[in-house]
Amino acid sequence: MVIRKIGIDLGTANTLVFIPHKGIVINEPSVVAIAVDNNKILAIGAEAREMLGRTPEVIKTYKPLKDGVIADYQVTAAMLKYFINKVIGPWKLFKPDLIISVPVGITSTERRAVIGAARQAGAKEAYVAREPILAALGTGVPINSAGGNMLVNIGGGTTEVAVISLGGIVAWSSVRVAGNKMDEAITDYIKKKYNLAIGERTAEEIKIKIGSALATKNKNELEIRGLDLTEGLPKNIIINSNEIAEAIDSPLKEIIQAIKSVLSETPPELAADIMERGMIIAGGGALLNNINELITKITGVPSYTADEPLYSVAKGTGVILDNLDLYKKSITTYR
Repeated sequence: MVIRKIGIDLGTANTLVFIPHKGIVINEPSVVAIAVDNNKILAIGAEAREMLGRTPEVIKTYKPLKDGVIADYQVTAAMLKYFINKVIGPWKLFKPDLIISVPVGITSTERRAVIGAARQAGAKEAYVAREPILAALGTGVPINSAGGNMLVNIGGGTTEVAVISLGGIVAWSSVRVAGNKMDEAITDYIKKKYNLAIGERTAEEIKIKIGSALATKNKNELEIRGLDLTEGLPKNIIINSNEIAEAIDSPLKEIIQAIKSVLSETPPELAADIMERGMIIAGGGALLNNINELITKITGVPSYTADEPLYSVAKGTGVILDNLDLYKKSITTYR
């Protein structure tokens, strides 16, 4: 089968690839492993993530995207090429059109970098679309209607908040605080409270397994292993979900503040629509336990977690790929 259109949710933490009529065909970490001596790429995606925290000095693993934008142009292009080739297989004579997600607050320079990396990776034509628009489409929101809809997309590097009406963004905020900052906050908390050092992957595992936005009566517990900073030896401890809620309180407050700032800038008619319809939470951060309850409690606006929130943006690229003419004002390209 010749694949002519590809949608890519290019995330700080994970990259998802969507193919029309097939759905999401790739969901891999945005991680690359490189040989230090000759800059040769050794592994990309899931294979590279397995190397995090385990490499010798001659191998470096890192994420080529930081806070939702390209931190290393060449490595991002190589990562995109890897995912494209993995999808199209032997049909390399046909260059596909790409639609790639970008943060709503991306600069024109950063936008051009994404499109340039996509073309260097083998795209025939490359378009970018802002994440809140894609997340809305991916959750079934009719963005071209006159009613107001509010999306909160909590990814790995950024949280995107936007009010959408008539196919465009009326009010928005983009803060570089999201899943990665929560992981860092968990790492710092455990280090300060237990004098225990844990790795990036362990912090993420804690967040996924027992993370909570609110303290609750019924606490979930998890046994973790780290390095005792006093003894210099491995040590196991048991932590609970209420401790994690305390640990991630600061990044969650920043996310809530971004939501409140967008609500304060929203025209009254659209604000009334949002109060009636509620706001939709998408992205990996939407999977954090009790996040919708926290947002509702502080803002007073009903909030709901999208179905399959991890896939909302990727699904949105598929909607645009199938209806380019209908959503042409929602995408950008540079010829």
